[in-house]
Amino acid sequence: MTPLAIIGAGGWGTALAVTEARAQRRVRLWVHDSELASEMRRKRENAIYLPGVQIPNTVQISNTMRDVVDGAEVVILAVPSHFYRSVTMQVLPLVSKETVFVSATKGIENDTLQRMSEVVEEIAAPSSARVAVLSGPTFAPEVSRGEPAALVIASPDETVRLRLQTDLSTPRFRLYTNADRTGVELCGAAKNTIAIAAGVADGLGLGSNATAALVTRGLAEITRLVTACGGRRETLYGLAGLGDLVLTAYGNLSRNRQVGLELGHGRSIEEIIAGTRAIAEGIRTTKSIVQLAQRLGIEMPIAEKMYSVLHEGLRPQEALADLMERKLKEE
Repeated sequence: MTPLAIIGAGGWGTALAVTEARAQRRVRLWVHDSELASEMRRKRENAIYLPGVQIPNTVQISNTMRDVVDGAEVVILAVPSHFYRSVTMQVLPLVSKETVFVSATKGIENDTLQRMSEVVEEIAAPSSARVAVLSGPTFAPEVSRGEPAALVIASPDETVRLRLQTDLSTPRFRLYTNADRTGVELCGAAKNTIAIAAGVADGLGLGSNATAALVTRGLAEITRLVTACGGRRETLYGLAGLGDLVLTAYGNLSRNRQVGLELGHGRSIEEIIAGTRAIAEGIRTTKSIVQLAQRLGIEMPIAEKMYSVLHEGLRPQEALADLMERKLKEE
């Protein structure tokens, strides 16, 4: 069996490594920080990003990219969106044209407004890269403990998605296939923005009614974005859409929800970022979401207000008041 390469040892990358290793698969895990890599090899634990979870001895942990990707037929990219391009540029020269990439990052690149699969394809040009997307309602700690989870593996190439479904599924890590890579990626990115808004509402003590309204209208915003980009409306009602949105907006393990809660409690975004090493993708991705919506000429008022709160200093109370006072309209 050829090794599975996982690039990125945050909570999600580590959880994937643990999950696949328990299924008796050969796993190699690339860790950006050499000191963290040494500590993980010694303690068999990622004490920073996934504390308390034992990493099987069969997981090869390395800070050297070549050692991790050499001979791997499948490479999972699980690094933050703002590092995604630079890391992918390190990986591509070291793998063959037959390598299949799986993007496990939920974000949209700032400035270029490219989805993660588009970043890989652009770097790989003029040769073609086979890129799938792994997404769905999952928290890394729960997955790493072997608690049941269902996700989506999305690719326009049926052969690729069926192969990955078989190769990566386990009895408690169930993968469904989806041809709509665009929709799956955009859902995974945009739901983080709505989860921040839901957290803000809870942090302000506005009650369950307000949070439910924000999440529901947020789903409408994501739907407009997905369909404007050529994605399928049906994707919104599946695991990568509604499933992931509900988990991220309401789950206590959601980093994006926690950011919103802290904002609602009166903390500044600078204080929140300084207080944790974990990355809430929604902070950066909200900027891309709003710019993409403007480019496409679609309305995303919740996303726009969250951008103003995160990046322009708008008070959370004012943001939600502005949303409630918008012109009355048909749903």
